[in-house]
Amino acid sequence: MNDKAIHRLYRHFQELPISMRALFTGALLVLGLGYLFAAIYVFAAHSGADAKPGLSVEDIKITYSGSAETTALEKALRGPMSGMLPQRDLAAMLDWMREGANKRAYTADIEAIVEVNCLACHDGSNPHLSNLDGYDNISAVVAQDTGTDLYTLVRVSHIHLFGLTFIFFILGFIFSHAFLRPLWLKSLIILLPFGGVSIDVIGWYVTKVWTPFAWVVLIAGMINALSFAVMWLVSMYQMWFYRVPDHVRLRHEIGPNGTL
Repeated sequence: MNDKAIHRLYRHFQELPISMRALFTGALLVLGLGYLFAAIYVFAAHSGADAKPGLSVEDIKITYSGSAETTALEKALRGPMSGMLPQRDLAAMLDWMREGANKRAYTADIEAIVEVNCLACHDGSNPHLSNLDGYDNISAVVAQDTGTDLYTLVRVSHIHLFGLTFIFFILGFIFSHAFLRPLWLKSLIILLPFGGVSIDVIGWYVTKVWTPFAWVVLIAGMINALSFAVMWLVSMYQMWFYRVPDHVRLRHEIGPNGTL
């Protein structure tokens, strides 16, 4: 099919009823807000793992493969849990771990901090959260960090794959009503995030055993975000502000000899 040809089933946004455009707009607004918060969460959860500000390839390596220079608890306290403790208590826990995490210092200074700030969630009642109740339990997460465990990766993988497939299907379906040429570019934009999501998830496992693959994970995430942004912006613009080309707008009125 050439770039001028229009499929008989194609309908541009502005050929759709107002009710459908309102439905698409509402879905795009909620999906856009959700993706924004997801991006903020990913940044907060993974940035700072290397004790440096910002999200880097090194952060991804440490998240999935671990680090000989840090512990699982320190990584959490520098990342997603950094806002859960007062700065004074956070500094005390980090100093305790750097000084060897011995039991005497734990009993004297750290146990009370953990009881006040951590045990509401990390008391051992939730199998998906680290148990921080008592020195024996907390010592397991101040040992050398080996990265995200396999069980957690599998659990998060199926949620990630199912959830993002639905999101990009809805977004791609809406975007399919946009007029964009060349046609191969439009199809590529729709397909890219599905490949990106698959590579991203597979990359978690590969990075765990071969850390340079973290670059691929980072690039796949950027491709997903860019595809989302392009489809969202183009769809919103063409739905309400775009002037459809005449050969598209008038195609049902043009006769076989090219006259109206």
